Amino acid sequence: MGKLLRAILFLIVLAAIALVGYAYLGPMFGADFSAPQSETRIPVELNGS
Repeated sequence: MGKLLRAILFLIVLAAIALVGYAYLGPMFGADFSAPQSETRIPVELNGS
């Protein structure tokens, strides 16, 4: 049971390191993480005095 738990913990740590590495090195390899930017205008009617 201890070996299985250690293997799962090792895989979790390895996955976290890979995710951080991809986040830092992804733009160098063409990955674009920026959100698409577009202006949105929605008319709003206010019922006031």
